[in-house]
Amino acid sequence: MAEAYNVLGDPLEECGRDPLTGFYRDGCCSTGTDDLGSHTVCAVVTEGFLEHQRAVGNDLITARPEYRFPGLKPGDRWCVCASRWLQAYADGAASPVVLASTNAAALRIVPLEALREHAVDVPLSPEGLSD
Repeated sequence: MAEAYNVLGDPLEECGRDPLTGFYRDGCCSTGTDDLGSHTVCAVVTEGFLEHQRAVGNDLITARPEYRFPGLKPGDRWCVCASRWLQAYADGAASPVVLASTNAAALRIVPLEALREHAVDVPLSPEGLSD
């Protein structure tokens, strides 16, 4: 697999290992031609996001061992489908995202500004940052 980049143009960073996330269960929001859902947004899931997803038919709470899916709880970091995150965003239920761990491929579906609105890993402005 070629080196992946995040939405900031840097090498893609790990999203999470507890639970082990990623379409390929490698801890990263890596993607490829077999990832039809584009599991590229590194989300820090909230109760509101999880409930929203369940309400729209995407149950992320219930464990599904046959898919190596442990079921999620608030605070877990998980590579979610870009279209599902965008749906939650449109409905006012978007979860926070880790931009450094969100694959650049997500930008085919989700505008960068929407992701930035919910970013938890970058400051909103450079004020107060030191060298």
